[in-house]
Amino acid sequence: MECLLTSKLRSLIKQKIQTNIVYKHLEKSNSKIIVEQGGTRSGKTYNILLYIIFNYCTQNSGKIVTICRKTFPSLRATVLRDFLHILREQQLYREELHNKSNSEYHLFGNLVEFTSLDQSQKIRGRKRDLLFINEANELYWEDWQQLIFRTQEKIIIDFNPSDEYHWIYDKVIPREDCQFFKTTYLDNPFLEDSIKEEIERLRETDEQYWQIYGLGERSSSRRTIFRYVEVNEVPGHAKLIAYGMDFGYTHDPTTLVSVYTYEHNLYVHEHLYRTQMTTTDIHQFLKSENLTSHPIYADSAEPRLISELRKMGHNIHASIKGRDSVNAGIDLLKRYKIHITSKSNNAIQEFRNYKWKEDKSGKLINVAEDLHNHIIDPCRYATYSILSRPNFGKYAIQ
Repeated sequence: MECLLTSKLRSLIKQKIQTNIVYKHLEKSNSKIIVEQGGTRSGKTYNILLYIIFNYCTQNSGKIVTICRKTFPSLRATVLRDFLHILREQQLYREELHNKSNSEYHLFGNLVEFTSLDQSQKIRGRKRDLLFINEANELYWEDWQQLIFRTQEKIIIDFNPSDEYHWIYDKVIPREDCQFFKTTYLDNPFLEDSIKEEIERLRETDEQYWQIYGLGERSSSRRTIFRYVEVNEVPGHAKLIAYGMDFGYTHDPTTLVSVYTYEHNLYVHEHLYRTQMTTTDIHQFLKSENLTSHPIYADSAEPRLISELRKMGHNIHASIKGRDSVNAGIDLLKRYKIHITSKSNNAIQEFRNYKWKEDKSGKLINVAEDLHNHIIDPCRYATYSILSRPNFGKYAIQ
């Protein structure tokens, strides 16, 4: 029965299922890792799902397929919705095979599970045979490593190239077992003309959006505030400016970074990014890292915490905040070429996602979003408190 079903489905693919070049990439590739970079509406995600349903799952039985994204609400609203739509459209959906509470579907003797990085126990638990990561550029390098360690056969990732610098380009695509493909809306023969026209308007209205979402090329969003490069470590010739610290507790993390300079370069290294830290916890961490004597500039809005840590013997100070200190700090950082150590996962994620606000018309305004700044803020505290001084050389730590 399974063989007959498989035969019918393969025939159905040729006759009824509308696929594009993305499906053909997956069908022909023998590589362990397949990277699908694409602009908007290229059909990459939809065709990856078609491949999983009508190729991989019809040719295998007893396999575990994991489909994941950074957060579950995003996964549910996009990939899971499309997966169920395909099954229903092809009259394959069966209520009894759908475990809604666990977001799992039993398909032709295989288990297809939908999960996200905010479900860490599920992600880091059992092994899987095939892994599909949707919008993989949302993930940290550490997330990727945890996922691939538990994947046995094939890994497929897709994303819009909205990050000019990313671990996917540096650490995945160069692998010998990886095959890279790029697609655009022009590779989707089923796209309505009206949608094509809207995408092509970007050519005139927003050059960077056109580059990313129209042409599917690497570029940073025009809203992205900083550009940076990753380095293995801070070079020995760079001089320490200071440490920067931001305080959090329940939802926001307490963070600590060190910032170094050499000529027109800044180097950032992340030391701490943790929630639920009391004053005693911070004291013990700084002591364990031998940072008691090093100058630390922290958020001046927390004078009580700073005072308590000073009484515990730490060389911590309130950051210098002048008029419009956020933009002044951003401006100061942007004067330098920024380097971030590759182990500083949270710092990389924040520098990538720190953006200017837009008004209702889509015009950029000179105000940074109050998001992705738990590392950015202490970088500002350290640099602005020292580098903004006219006699910086006197204060730089030799």
